[in-house]
Amino acid sequence: MTVRPPQSLRQPFSVESGFNVLEYELRAERANSLGRSGLKAEAALAELKNWDVARHGQDDRDARLRKAADAVWDLFVQREICGLRNSRDVIQRYGIPDEVLVRLGSTQK
Repeated sequence: MTVRPPQSLRQPFSVESGFNVLEYELRAERANSLGRSGLKAEAALAELKNWDVARHGQDDRDARLRKAADAVWDLFVQREICGLRNSRDVIQRYGIPDEVLVRLGSTQK
């Protein structure tokens, strides 16, 4: 007679099952996507910050503001997907101006 350990003691997702490999790949893709979103937001915010009234028109400023708001929105969504719900640290770290946050409907500061 063979004795088998109870099913409750088995690890449900072992390395052999392939689940850990898939989970690893999904987490890596989430992290990569979050990094790309962060770089886009940094670039868009830098463009907005470099706007100069002497060299650029108001239409250019509005376009840069829209682009920055879209990039920051993408970053916020990507952070939510990764389980990072608090945006205060990102707002401070990236120095997101109030005019961008207003476009997103954010009240966090």
